[in-house]
Amino acid sequence: MNRFLSIITYIILALFGFTMVVPFVWMLSTSLMTQSEFNKQETLFIPKEEYYLWKHGGEETRALLVMDKGETSVIHLLDEKLNIAEEYKEVPSGELALYKKKPSLHWENFSKAWNKVPFGLYFANTLYVSFASLLGVLITSLLAAYAFGRMEFKGKDFFFYLFLSMMMVPQPIYMISSYVLLDKINWLDSYNALIIPWCVNIFTIFLFRQHFKSLPKELFDAASIDGCSTFGMLWRIIVPLSKPVIATASIFSIITSWNSFMWPLVMINRPELRVLQVGLSYFNQEASTQTTLLMAASTFSIVPVLILFFLAQKQIIASHAKTGLKD
Repeated sequence: MNRFLSIITYIILALFGFTMVVPFVWMLSTSLMTQSEFNKQETLFIPKEEYYLWKHGGEETRALLVMDKGETSVIHLLDEKLNIAEEYKEVPSGELALYKKKPSLHWENFSKAWNKVPFGLYFANTLYVSFASLLGVLITSLLAAYAFGRMEFKGKDFFFYLFLSMMMVPQPIYMISSYVLLDKINWLDSYNALIIPWCVNIFTIFLFRQHFKSLPKELFDAASIDGCSTFGMLWRIIVPLSKPVIATASIFSIITSWNSFMWPLVMINRPELRVLQVGLSYFNQEASTQTTLLMAASTFSIVPVLILFFLAQKQIIASHAKTGLKD
């Protein structure tokens, strides 16, 4: 019975996993198609290409079939760039040949999407904002979590739960007040607006605190006897023992900054300060009819964080396993 339940559980999990993966597969497949192929909607996951060649006098010319009249066909002739060079030409049907190429992978879509807007600048801005915010998050979270997890002071639990309650406040509620505040201190349209407000992360403080509380008290007693200072305990004992948790917090912080859209969209107007998701939104407006280029841009936008997540998944699992532990 237990084995049967385990099989059912794994089947359900596999179905849910497959459901989550399908959109990514579709996105990658669409990014490798031509726009005309996508518009036909004949295939979802395997890019293929169909085209006609007009064979005449030992030459072959790419063509679009307009109408088949039986013995003759009406076609549009295409040039080397696949633009229409001659319209409504009537040729013998026997001189037309249909070619099917499957799979047909058009990797040039990625270079076209990259060059259409300054994605290099968007990536550079996003990397700078992500790592600057990460540095701030690690500093503030280590200090706050150490105070809440290993120190005793009046009102500790009250302030900690007050911090946790702020996680339930959705971003749109404080968006307007934050905009007014940043405007008054002249931080709008600057990196300060993108970095400094996100140098504190309550979830990271909670994650660190739970891990710090799981560390043996004897380590700190021995360090105190040896004359180790408060910051010495943090730097020499806690940080070396918290590498998996720090790695997890770093991944989450980078992914959050990488996917940030609403905040930079509201706080930044200058094109040279756009981050990746905002730039992708503007690209969507410019290339709204070019779905394949949009999917190509979406693909190379998420690939870095996917690689980062897969490289650090062991640390993430290890740190979450310890999150609920206490002394």
